[in-house]
Amino acid sequence: MPVIVISNPKGGTGKSTTSLVLATTLARHGASVTAFDCDPNRHLVAWKDGPTQNKVEIVGHVDSSNIARMLKAEASRQQFVIADLEGTASLMVASAILAADLVIIPTQGSAMDASQARRAISFIDDQAAAVGPRPYRVLFTRTKPGFATRDERVIRETMAGSGIPIFKTDLAERAAYRSMFTFRQSLEEMDPAAVNGLDKALENADALAGEVVENLRINRQAA
Repeated sequence: MPVIVISNPKGGTGKSTTSLVLATTLARHGASVTAFDCDPNRHLVAWKDGPTQNKVEIVGHVDSSNIARMLKAEASRQQFVIADLEGTASLMVASAILAADLVIIPTQGSAMDASQARRAISFIDDQAAAVGPRPYRVLFTRTKPGFATRDERVIRETMAGSGIPIFKTDLAERAAYRSMFTFRQSLEEMDPAAVNGLDKALENADALAGEVVENLRINRQAA
């Protein structure tokens, strides 16, 4: 089943948050999911060591010598496999991209983030030159619903004009996403009285997961 990797060479773009939100949302809807924590900070491993009862499985013991094999092995038994990659253009990242059915590139609406997103795309294209196209899509993160800065609008328009595929759904700025790491629970497990905007976060997470699944379906049909 599909392998989804979350990649951007810049830190702080929301890779771990995207990975956790997507993995736990798919699991909440009944899918079997394994998430690989390839970030040296091990945010997903720390989350799983908390009180969560979400069924997503977390794997933290990977390196460049085994990442591709482990991703494919999990894909043979799980409905979804997600990899939260380290923030660098490394051999591990290259191996994971080669094994991916979809690469998600999180970016915020700033020139620095956009520059690194383009660097990630160039890295993907380099891998594709050897083995064929690697489907990818840019995901804007930490956006404010109903409001976009001028910088963000310009960046979106420039990317779209260059033919870069962008998710219609953003991963919005929500306190609930930060609280997932604080309380080490998934969205549906947290107390709405203790976490602001939990309902909106659940709605956003569902929309993103649905669009990811639809993209995977379209890519598979095209192949």
